[in-house]
Amino acid sequence: MTVSPPKPRDIPLNALRAFESAARLGGFAAAGVELGVTPGAVTAHVKALEAELGATLFERQAKGVALTALGQRCLPQLVGAFDALAGAVQRLRAEAAPRVVHIATLPAIAQLWLSPRLPQLRQAAPEISISITAMEAPPNLKRAPFDLCLFYGTGQGRLAEDVIFPVCSPSVAERMQRVEDLADVPCLSDATWAQDWRVWLGQAAPVVSILPRGPVFSLYALAVEEAVNGAGVLMGHEALVARHMARGALVAPFGTRVTLPRSLRLWAARPVVRGSAVETVQRWLSKA
Repeated sequence: MTVSPPKPRDIPLNALRAFESAARLGGFAAAGVELGVTPGAVTAHVKALEAELGATLFERQAKGVALTALGQRCLPQLVGAFDALAGAVQRLRAEAAPRVVHIATLPAIAQLWLSPRLPQLRQAAPEISISITAMEAPPNLKRAPFDLCLFYGTGQGRLAEDVIFPVCSPSVAERMQRVEDLADVPCLSDATWAQDWRVWLGQAAPVVSILPRGPVFSLYALAVEEAVNGAGVLMGHEALVARHMARGALVAPFGTRVTLPRSLRLWAARPVVRGSAVETVQRWLSKA
């Protein structure tokens, strides 16, 4: 009679996922953000995993955690396994709902660049549904349920250069004859692009000493609306203010424009299937 050895108990997938995320990102707090749980939940999962294995995976230190030798050896395989699992899930979703395209993008881009183009995109491809999620930083497309990313950055998929220059309403522009006149009007700023004024002034007026002062906005689209309303002068990003400039709501009082190293980019993490909804949307937006 053959006696089979006892089957080892399965390790909970959530515990493995918590360890992999914390190890890859370098901490329990970052893992919690990625997994959508609290740092305490990640800690509990990791402790349960260590108890199940009877081995320590993290060294707890005053400034955070560090992987043990065992954790370092196991991490690459777990990262590859979860990347493969995420890819399989994405394929299931894509093939189950092949005419739905999920886009992750910066809030300002969603409101000022993408939104005005959606009616024409729906008209060109009415069979495709577009889902948009606004976030401040590009997600990890190997793990997140998005098909395309639309952000400012460097690399492939360039749609437009990021060109900056001051913009304001026509009534405010009447008071702008020289760069020095900026000292007499509110200079609107966006919290995400806090260095824009310094960068532009460094090239447009390097010998002029001006400290731009004015309201700071957490939403660039709101700052644009305030500039349209005559609240002051805003550092415009060409792709995002083009629509307002085309209808005359915003004008550029000065001629100097500065091109930043980054650009507006659209990309996919996985190979795009020819003829798929994702390819249709990516190609259309690249020409829009």
